Amino acid sequence: MSPTGGVLNVVPALWRSGDEPPVTIPRDPAREAARRELAKRMYHENDPGLPQRALNAFWDWVERLFTAASTATPGGTLGLVVIVLAVLAVLGALWWRLGTPQRTPTASATLFDDRPRSAAEHRAAAEAHAAQGHWSQAVQERMRAIVRSLEERALLDVRPGRTADEAASEAGRTLPGQADRLRAAARDFDDVTYGGRAAGEGTYGRLADLDADLERTRPALAATALDARQGAAG
Repeated sequence: MSPTGGVLNVVPALWRSGDEPPVTIPRDPAREAARRELAKRMYHENDPGLPQRALNAFWDWVERLFTAASTATPGGTLGLVVIVLAVLAVLGALWWRLGTPQRTPTASATLFDDRPRSAAEHRAAAEAHAAQGHWSQAVQERMRAIVRSLEERALLDVRPGRTADEAASEAGRTLPGQADRLRAAARDFDDVTYGGRAAGEGTYGRLADLDADLERTRPALAATALDARQGAAG
């Protein structure tokens, strides 16, 4: 037997000396002899390890898949690359718009937890989060401060289990001039809390400005009554 091109060729015959005819080995025993020979350790000392073989098999599969896809795609390889990039761009846009998918729907979750806190406490918590750059938590606490402040001013009734959307809708009827900003704030709260989106400094700034403006805003009924009294006095 002699190695040729990395593969052993088994000679299926043994030659006797002199004029005697060679001893011929049948095909199956010859194949078995070659198998035993090739199984010897000396032929496998430089073989790659199992992880490397698995990795090679994976990349071979990827190459075959890519080749098959490129032959079936208009434009060949270039067309396939363009399609893949377009799909990735669409997925990235959806991820940015919708945020991280949630395991269970939580759109009806309540605004507050079980421990009641004042508007001032929620504002202090929001500012503490903002100082550390934790904008998502800051947005949550600022929205809670807005709703709690409206409850403390008796512009909203104190109702356990209220959601941010419900609070914005109810407060918008009492403060119609701020209704759009209240709904936008509720959406920001829901996106952060239930949609998995990360808030930024700008989002928190909008809620903080709304909170300050609401403190200076009179409810519609009170403003109408005050104007009526001023008109009667004039």
